[in-house]
Amino acid sequence: MKVAVFGKQFGEVFNDSCLRIFQFFKANDIQIVIYKPFYKFLKRINIKPEFAEFFIDSDGLKGVDFVFSIGGDGTFLETVTFVKDSGIPIVGINSGRLGFLADISKEEIENALNEIIAGRYKIRKLNLLKAYTGDGEFGALDFALNELAITKIDSSSMITIHTYLNDIYVNSYWADGLIISTSTGSTAYSLSVGGPILHPETSSFIIAPIAPHNLTVRPMVVPNNLDVTLKIETRAGKYLASLDSRSQVFDENVVIHVKKAGFQINIVELTDQSFYATLRNKLMWGVDKRN
Repeated sequence: MKVAVFGKQFGEVFNDSCLRIFQFFKANDIQIVIYKPFYKFLKRINIKPEFAEFFIDSDGLKGVDFVFSIGGDGTFLETVTFVKDSGIPIVGINSGRLGFLADISKEEIENALNEIIAGRYKIRKLNLLKAYTGDGEFGALDFALNELAITKIDSSSMITIHTYLNDIYVNSYWADGLIISTSTGSTAYSLSVGGPILHPETSSFIIAPIAPHNLTVRPMVVPNNLDVTLKIETRAGKYLASLDSRSQVFDENVVIHVKKAGFQINIVELTDQSFYATLRNKLMWGVDKRN
């Protein structure tokens, strides 16, 4: 078996857990390809794993069976930018606090690794969205697992986002911004502005305004096979567009289109895990002393 390891810096409390991961790989003759900046961090904290080679981009993942993402959900989202449309399953190990996508805690690491090498796991397929403009300003990383967020670039006046579905006018949102979320992203930024929780296998987008100026405006769930068009007006003449926190500033005359991405991300889910358990354990969903 050959695995890739991607990670970011983590707190000292996770040092022993990280060391155990690499000891497990060595004990089970698992070949390692490691992200070069992550290896440099590990050396600084005196963890020196044995590995076959470095990788610095998606080309270095060829022939890999799994990609292990060590960090939080932000690290997991960055891992997606390396995996792209390769279909390589991602294993999310949580080195921080919440960890909704990276949902294997440090207490579960040994059991999770044993289950994975024994083949006792499921693959969950997650939909992504693709954002594009007329001139391709988003570049190669024009997709998001969680959301596209359109926001103002200052703290002054609102912006207006004119929204269309399949070229049919829906609404003009007077707000601090607008979120177009996938079902996976329903438990992320969208949730914080009052959006609904969707099951990750739901084929939908959520259109959720950020601090709308009209009390009658509420988040809306739409099929993800529709094309969403966003035309923005702002006094500043510019706005911020973020794909899973990868942000760039656009002139207000740049129109953004959103549609379902042409590929899915595969994530490893252990047989005793479920989306509902994650909601209860991570988000305290349904907490009630009567339960």
